[in-house]
Amino acid sequence: MSLATPPDDASRLSTRHQQEEAMSNAQPLERAVGEGNAAPARQQRSAEVLKVSTRSRPSAVAGAIAGVMRENGSAEVQSIGAGATNQAIKAVAIARAYLSEEGIDIVCIPSFIDVAIDDEERTAIRLLIERR
Repeated sequence: MSLATPPDDASRLSTRHQQEEAMSNAQPLERAVGEGNAAPARQQRSAEVLKVSTRSRPSAVAGAIAGVMRENGSAEVQSIGAGATNQAIKAVAIARAYLSEEGIDIVCIPSFIDVAIDDEERTAIRLLIERR
Protein backbone atom coordinates (compact mmCIF):
# COMPACT_ATOMS: atom_id res chain seq x y z
CA MET A 1 0.00 0.00 0.00
CA SER A 2 1.53 3.30 -1.02
CA LEU A 3 0.50 6.62 0.40
CA ALA A 4 0.49 9.70 -1.76
CA THR A 5 2.63 12.44 -0.35
CA PRO A 6 0.87 15.74 0.23
CA PRO A 7 1.98 18.62 -1.98
CA ASP A 8 4.69 20.77 -0.49
CA ASP A 9 4.04 24.38 0.53
CA ALA A 10 5.62 25.78 -2.64
CA SER A 11 3.36 23.63 -4.79
CA ARG A 12 0.26 24.70 -2.84
CA LEU A 13 1.24 28.36 -3.06
CA SER A 14 1.90 28.04 -6.78
CA THR A 15 -1.53 26.50 -7.35
CA ARG A 16 -3.21 29.18 -5.22
CA HIS A 17 -1.36 31.91 -7.14
CA GLN A 18 -2.52 30.42 -10.45
CA GLN A 19 -6.12 30.32 -9.19
CA GLU A 20 -5.95 33.95 -8.06
CA GLU A 21 -4.46 35.07 -11.36
CA ALA A 22 -7.16 33.17 -13.22
CA MET A 23 -9.88 34.83 -11.11
CA SER A 24 -8.85 38.19 -12.54
CA ASN A 25 -9.85 36.83 -15.98
CA ALA A 26 -13.09 35.22 -14.77
CA GLN A 27 -16.23 35.76 -16.78
CA PRO A 28 -19.61 35.19 -15.09
CA LEU A 29 -21.71 32.54 -16.76
CA GLU A 30 -25.34 33.10 -17.60
CA ARG A 31 -26.80 31.94 -14.30
CA ALA A 32 -26.17 32.47 -10.63
CA VAL A 33 -26.45 29.39 -8.45
CA GLY A 34 -28.96 29.61 -5.62
CA GLU A 35 -31.25 32.13 -7.24
CA GLY A 36 -34.66 31.54 -8.77
CA ASN A 37 -33.83 32.38 -12.38
CA ALA A 38 -31.16 33.89 -14.61
CA ALA A 39 -32.79 37.31 -14.98
CA PRO A 40 -31.72 38.63 -11.54
CA ALA A 41 -28.15 37.46 -12.21
CA ARG A 42 -28.01 39.49 -15.44
CA GLN A 43 -29.62 42.49 -13.77
CA GLN A 44 -27.25 42.44 -10.77
CA ARG A 45 -24.19 42.16 -12.99
CA SER A 46 -24.58 45.84 -13.82
CA ALA A 47 -23.17 46.58 -10.35
CA GLU A 48 -19.41 47.10 -10.17
CA VAL A 49 -17.66 43.72 -9.70
CA LEU A 50 -14.71 43.65 -7.31
CA LYS A 51 -12.64 40.46 -7.42
CA VAL A 52 -10.91 39.53 -4.18
CA SER A 53 -7.96 37.18 -3.73
CA THR A 54 -6.25 35.70 -0.69
CA ARG A 55 -3.62 38.43 -0.90
CA SER A 56 -6.12 41.31 -1.10
CA ARG A 57 -5.87 43.78 1.76
CA PRO A 58 -9.31 43.99 3.42
CA SER A 59 -8.95 47.73 4.13
CA ALA A 60 -8.16 48.44 0.47
CA VAL A 61 -11.10 46.33 -0.73
CA ALA A 62 -13.30 48.07 1.87
CA GLY A 63 -12.31 51.46 0.46
CA ALA A 64 -13.20 50.24 -3.04
CA ILE A 65 -16.55 48.90 -1.81
CA ALA A 66 -17.31 52.21 -0.08
CA GLY A 67 -16.41 54.19 -3.19
CA VAL A 68 -18.55 52.02 -5.45
CA MET A 69 -21.44 52.20 -2.99
CA ARG A 70 -21.26 56.00 -2.90
CA GLU A 71 -21.15 56.17 -6.70
CA ASN A 72 -23.53 53.38 -7.78
CA GLY A 73 -25.53 52.42 -4.70
CA SER A 74 -24.57 48.74 -5.04
CA ALA A 75 -21.46 46.63 -5.47
CA GLU A 76 -20.62 43.00 -6.17
CA VAL A 77 -17.65 41.18 -4.64
CA GLN A 78 -16.51 37.84 -6.03
CA SER A 79 -14.07 35.38 -4.47
CA ILE A 80 -12.96 31.80 -5.05
CA GLY A 81 -11.66 29.79 -2.13
CA ALA A 82 -11.69 30.08 1.63
CA GLY A 83 -8.84 32.58 1.93
CA ALA A 84 -10.28 34.96 -0.64
CA THR A 85 -13.76 34.69 0.86
CA ASN A 86 -12.33 35.45 4.30
CA GLN A 87 -10.70 38.63 2.98
CA ALA A 88 -13.94 39.61 1.22
CA ILE A 89 -16.07 39.20 4.35
CA LYS A 90 -13.61 41.25 6.40
CA ALA A 91 -13.68 43.95 3.71
CA VAL A 92 -17.49 44.14 3.81
CA ALA A 93 -17.40 44.55 7.61
CA ILE A 94 -14.82 47.33 7.34
CA ALA A 95 -16.74 49.05 4.51
CA ARG A 96 -19.88 48.94 6.63
CA ALA A 97 -18.04 50.85 9.35
CA TYR A 98 -16.67 53.38 6.82
CA LEU A 99 -20.11 54.02 5.35
CA SER A 100 -21.97 54.12 8.67
CA GLU A 101 -20.04 57.31 9.50
CA GLU A 102 -21.86 58.89 6.55
CA GLY A 103 -25.26 57.50 7.53
CA ILE A 104 -25.20 54.77 4.87
CA ASP A 105 -26.25 51.33 6.11
CA ILE A 106 -25.36 48.39 3.86
CA VAL A 107 -26.32 44.74 3.74
CA CYS A 108 -24.55 41.83 2.12
CA ILE A 109 -26.43 39.12 0.22
CA PRO A 110 -24.26 36.04 -0.36
CA SER A 111 -24.81 33.56 -3.17
CA PHE A 112 -22.91 31.22 -5.45
CA ILE A 113 -22.07 32.08 -9.04
CA ASP A 114 -20.51 29.96 -11.75
CA VAL A 115 -17.60 31.68 -13.50
CA ALA A 116 -15.53 30.59 -16.49
CA ILE A 117 -11.78 30.68 -15.87
CA ASP A 118 -9.55 29.53 -18.73
CA ASP A 119 -12.50 27.66 -20.30
CA GLU A 120 -13.12 25.85 -17.01
CA GLU A 121 -16.24 26.34 -14.91
CA ARG A 122 -15.61 27.29 -11.27
CA THR A 123 -17.96 28.19 -8.45
CA ALA A 124 -17.33 31.53 -6.79
CA ILE A 125 -18.91 33.25 -3.83
CA ARG A 126 -20.75 36.39 -4.80
CA LEU A 127 -21.49 39.05 -2.20
CA LEU A 128 -24.05 41.53 -3.45
CA ILE A 129 -23.82 44.69 -1.37
CA GLU A 130 -26.78 47.05 -1.27
CA ARG A 131 -28.13 49.87 0.84
CA ARG A 132 -30.52 48.79 3.55
